Amino acid sequence: MTSTQADVIVVGAGLAGLACASDLSRAGKTVRLLEASDAVGGRVRTDRVDGFLLDRGFQVFNTAYPQVKRRFELRGLRLRPFTPGALVHTPQGRRLFTDPTRRPRRTADLLPGRLASGRDLMALGLLSARDMLGPVRALKRGSEHTTETALAAAGISPELVETFLRPFLSGVFLEEELETSSRFFHLVWRSMLRGTLCLPADGMGAVPAQLAETLPPDCLVLDTPAQALTDSGVRTEDGVHWEAPTVVVATGAFMAARLLPGLAIPPTRTVTTYHHVAPESPLGEPTLLLDSGRRFLNTCVQSDVAPTYAPAGSALICTSVLGESGTEREGELRAALGDVYGTDTARWQLLQVDTVHEALPAMTPPWPLSRPTRVAPGRHVCGDHRATGSVQGALASGTRAAREVLTATGPGRTP
Repeated sequence: MTSTQADVIVVGAGLAGLACASDLSRAGKTVRLLEASDAVGGRVRTDRVDGFLLDRGFQVFNTAYPQVKRRFELRGLRLRPFTPGALVHTPQGRRLFTDPTRRPRRTADLLPGRLASGRDLMALGLLSARDMLGPVRALKRGSEHTTETALAAAGISPELVETFLRPFLSGVFLEEELETSSRFFHLVWRSMLRGTLCLPADGMGAVPAQLAETLPPDCLVLDTPAQALTDSGVRTEDGVHWEAPTVVVATGAFMAARLLPGLAIPPTRTVTTYHHVAPESPLGEPTLLLDSGRRFLNTCVQSDVAPTYAPAGSALICTSVLGESGTEREGELRAALGDVYGTDTARWQLLQVDTVHEALPAMTPPWPLSRPTRVAPGRHVCGDHRATGSVQGALASGTRAAREVLTATGPGRTP
């Protein structure tokens, strides 16, 4: 039986909690990682339904993130890449906005006048070169505005913003006003230019699963929701008291505030993803599809990216919209998808609808890129709401929590 005593208790086995528990265990601390659900991952989970892999909300894996390079064995994830760029449905037809340095043969839509003016393409090229090639510390320390203000300051016209950048970035930030911190925008843009966006062959749930493999035996305890913090540890809903002098809360923002009364938390974004099944792919390529009319955030045929997401003879189409939604909007969405894919969607089957609350923090300026994790003696908090709304942000916050715990307590015994 797992001991209820430890050096550190980590509450929540999402990416931040897994990173924190892994680092503390490697430093010799006895750690208990308490997770309320039946598997690790938090918001990064994959359901298996009738032979399909359904990620809980549309997510991608970016190979450029520093924490990804540090923590993951990429070959084991069997990554399948997206096309570098995105298709945009416009009143004039589809246009492909791609990185000309990676796909030079598919840059016809970047000719001035088709998707953007020559002036816009030059302005966006200069912004991209600065973000991609410049020192990252300059982006972190630069002046902070909204993303919309930063794009205007870079000389990008409202026409290009409305045709491509707003539809694309709305799916990244889960907001349509481009009010997200410009510092975060520049960091995300840099990571997209320097890395590859992928899906693991076994779904995004393979990412936290690989992290969990780094934990020692008896560290992870599933199906154990935390009820409250006590003076000497954590009481769980089954009435068990888990004792430790140090507790790290690595949950979502609202649960963290419940366990740590008085904790300031940001507003969060909610997203809903519809999973449709079709007898064949309506696109035939691993490319994100956007709508300049903004009837949805984005859509893609995930089985075109990773064929393992669907059984042979079927295609899996995933489409995300802002906020809470349900099957009552599905008819309207299906009509929009028929328009952008140029196909009859009558035979499509709605397999599942996933609404993800607290999908991202609302990162409006001023937004600190990282926050200290210690909130009281022996009490720490981490998660993307304490850093940036991304896989990188969650992992980096968990890493910082482990480092600050070790600074306060010293390393444990070498395992």
